[in-house]
Amino acid sequence: MDDIVLVKTGKIVKPRSLTAASIPGMLGMFQNEWDTLMLSNFALEQQLHTARQELSHALYQHDAACRVIARLKKERDEARSLLAQAERQAPLPASAATANVSALSNGKRAAESEDMGPGGKRMRPGVSDSIIAELTECNAALSQQRKKRQIPPTLAPIDALERYTQLSSHPLHKTNKPGITSIDINLSKDIVATGGVDSSAVLFDRTSGEILSTLNGHSKKVTSVKFVAQNDVFLSGSADKTVRIWQGSEDGKYDCRHILKDHTAEVQAVTVHATNNYFVTASLDTTWCFYDLSSGLCLTQVQLLYFSFSLICKVFHYNGHLAIIVCEVEDPSNSMGYTSAAFHPDGLILGTGTTGATVRIWDVKSRGNVANFDGHTGAVTAISFSENGYFLATAAHDGVKLWDLRKLKNFRSFELYDQDTPTNSVDFDHSGSYLAIAGSDIRVYQVGSVKAEWNCIKTLPDLSGTGKATCVKFGTDAKYLAVGSMDRNLRIFGLPEGDDASTES
Repeated sequence: MDDIVLVKTGKIVKPRSLTAASIPGMLGMFQNEWDTLMLSNFALEQQLHTARQELSHALYQHDAACRVIARLKKERDEARSLLAQAERQAPLPASAATANVSALSNGKRAAESEDMGPGGKRMRPGVSDSIIAELTECNAALSQQRKKRQIPPTLAPIDALERYTQLSSHPLHKTNKPGITSIDINLSKDIVATGGVDSSAVLFDRTSGEILSTLNGHSKKVTSVKFVAQNDVFLSGSADKTVRIWQGSEDGKYDCRHILKDHTAEVQAVTVHATNNYFVTASLDTTWCFYDLSSGLCLTQVQLLYFSFSLICKVFHYNGHLAIIVCEVEDPSNSMGYTSAAFHPDGLILGTGTTGATVRIWDVKSRGNVANFDGHTGAVTAISFSENGYFLATAAHDGVKLWDLRKLKNFRSFELYDQDTPTNSVDFDHSGSYLAIAGSDIRVYQVGSVKAEWNCIKTLPDLSGTGKATCVKFGTDAKYLAVGSMDRNLRIFGLPEGDDASTES
């Protein structure tokens, strides 16, 4: 090993190609690369020219299609307007309405195709003059009574509401699909109704603490429940696009009398008119229906007409041809489904909340949209009119807004929760003295005026553990609060028995 000598060599350098070894060779190499680049550039220009020709042809076709569509939509809107005018002017006679009622068997509509009109739309008998006279008479009577009405002496005082606590919790719905979506109370009988995610509605006797009846039949969650003050009738709306009319019997059971299938999307709200003879349903299909309660017949289905038009965005010349870019613009209200609805206490005004954060006010007699309230963020989840007829409370993702119906403006807003927690429910008590709001907790406010403050009397925690109170309703004389959450329990808040006795004394 001592005789071995280490030989060090340098790095091998790759010799130049023959074309790059001289100036003429390098010039030839550059010329070849330039020719290749020019050929590629020429091919790209040819492709661009072809694409421009195809675009120009497509623009001409799109413009022609837009013009045809605009003409067809105009003709359709005119036909709808004429049809609606004809329905209002020529309502069906009583014999035709009776025939439609007789077609109802076991709660289902028979031979629906016979009621279909042109274009596959079901014909509606319309709201007759006698119904309008009945609504007007009810409005006059209730308005006159409201002027003389005083706050009842049995109403729970403010200091009593400040001491409200949870009195009881009742597991009414199934454990595999927990969640209460809506609540209503029959004040005369002290019966609480709940609609659940488990597709059932439950009638609960608060006094005895027992379940009176569990109403099954819907195939999806029950989104709205309403009692009718007379005749022991109960209404339920569901995400399965149907509304059911339930009739109570002497033994306490309820039977499904009608299944109404006039909507094509989820039914989000049901509200009963003050006459207890009519009710309205609101749906995500952008319509609301006015029903006769006794027959289950849809008298009219109202959809706000919208307009679409073509707008020329750009005009240019290309290769001697005139090219036009046309943009079609549609009214965004076309996609606004209804998420909530409520009648004004006098019965001639209907309020609806939409998925587009707009609150619409309707004249029930003419079915016309007379006012719109904007300002919310997200869908309007709940709507409630004050008993005095002056105030409207609406709830949405951004909180609660109070509207003055006399001046048609917002005079107060409550931003109660963070951005990820929507306000789910809002409810005035029957006297119009208190306002309850449900979100991540339950808050009760003393009703003030446009200028006077609305003070928060009590904040009740959501004891369900879900952090989401979905619905709240005042009991008789605000003596208790019924609260539903995303668990299966109905919770009753009020004064314990000892505190109640001391308050009455």
